[in-house]
Amino acid sequence: MIIPWQQIDPTTLYNLIESFVLREGTDYGEQEKSLRQKVADVLRQVQSGEAVLVWSELHESINIMPRGHYLPD
Repeated sequence: MIIPWQQIDPTTLYNLIESFVLREGTDYGEQEKSLRQKVADVLRQVQSGEAVLVWSELHESINIMPRGHYLPD
């Protein structure tokens, strides 16, 4: 289920994104970015609709996924 980012408290949204970017294996390319830059990049993607917040009832967890991986165009 997609969770609209606008319905999440801004602090909670920041914490969700920060947790996402801190996960091992998250790749941001050749150039290293700060945590703040990574969070800002993901936030921009969520706000623009490029990425969506997805709740998994099975795993009782939330993930951030590219819109195309969750919703076909």
